[in-house]
Amino acid sequence: MSDEGVPVPDAILELAEALFDLAREGKIDLLDHIRAGVPVNLLDVNGNSFLMLAAYHAHTDLVAGLLELGANPNLANDRGQTPLAGAVFKRARAVVDGLLAAGANPDLGEPSAREAASMFGFELGGK
Repeated sequence: MSDEGVPVPDAILELAEALFDLAREGKIDLLDHIRAGVPVNLLDVNGNSFLMLAAYHAHTDLVAGLLELGANPNLANDRGQTPLAGAVFKRARAVVDGLLAAGANPDLGEPSAREAASMFGFELGGK
């Protein structure tokens, strides 16, 4: 169901899930769909953005492309996790550096990226 209580056709739900799978798999052609009109900050049923999924799965090139297209590096999912914290958890140095360069705040989220870095002994850098 949409927020307005109008049922969403199954085909649209299947398309959305396929797009989120592209983010999980690091498929660059996701960027073509976004350029064609898919919202760059679209969220799945758990509040995960394309950027969150790409960052968590350490897809550096896709993360960079999403950021170039305006993805919000500070958009947390329903559990309060940010793309930066996900990248720290996965020890994805290039993704962490790219997110920080794009303005990701290391103090947002639960736990924050800074807290996660401390827990896992990962040098965060940044501010």
